[in-house]
Amino acid sequence: MVSANREMVVYCFDTLVAHYNSEQAPPPAFDEGQHPLFVTWKKAVNGGEPRLRGCIGTLEARGLINGFKDYALTSALRDRRFPPIQAKELPNLECTVSILVNYEIARDYLDWEVGKHGIIIEFTDPDYNTARSATYLPEVAAHEGWTKIEAVDSLMKKAGYNGPITEPLRRRIRLTRYQSTLFTMRYSDYVAYVKTTRGAAPTISGAKPSNYW
Repeated sequence: MVSANREMVVYCFDTLVAHYNSEQAPPPAFDEGQHPLFVTWKKAVNGGEPRLRGCIGTLEARGLINGFKDYALTSALRDRRFPPIQAKELPNLECTVSILVNYEIARDYLDWEVGKHGIIIEFTDPDYNTARSATYLPEVAAHEGWTKIEAVDSLMKKAGYNGPITEPLRRRIRLTRYQSTLFTMRYSDYVAYVKTTRGAAPTISGAKPSNYW
């Protein structure tokens, strides 16, 4: 099984830095494969706990190299919940890559474990008779301190449902559980890795060096 690793996160940082410099990122140092994947950016301010800055991926298998390249930029620049990440934010960023594995259809909406499983819910909006779906990665519910019901209810709202959440509606949910491997790296660790492996720190066009390493 392919696991998320440091080189995948380095490639995501490389891709974002290359975007700001209007150039091509260095080739990745990991093998190609086909897997569902996500890229998550968080930002720490004044030494506080990093907060979500963008998270987008795919629940369908796709090539890892193009997948991480595409979603590194999409999650950083086109997550509709946040303004695009600017180059000046780089020093405060951390990046997490996730590779999703072990998809299983759950018996019901409670048939999963907080901290172990990510969940995908699918249900029909009773107000509009439209299909809705959404997912949380395995670490989300545990990080938020949610119970399984709280996580599912939050996910229904994330899917766009604004009506009352009732037990009969929860029971009509089709829930798929999955697991993931992930790897997280801060920008400062990325800079140190690049210095060690390539002999020079990454640079951003037009930026003062002291701002970035």
